Amino acid sequence: MNTLVYLIPIALLLGSLSLAAFLWALKSGQYEDLDGASWRVLDDGDGKPEQR
Repeated sequence: MNTLVYLIPIALLLGSLSLAAFLWALKSGQYEDLDGASWRVLDDGDGKPEQR
């Protein structure tokens, strides 16, 4: 029972930190361009053909 005195505030602190990090990510625009990220994975970069 004594461990709950420590574990509950730690859990609330970690939960609030993760919520704050998620809200910061939303506010800074991390989730704005979801389709562009999937296309950038497939793009090889410079548009030039590979030189061997």
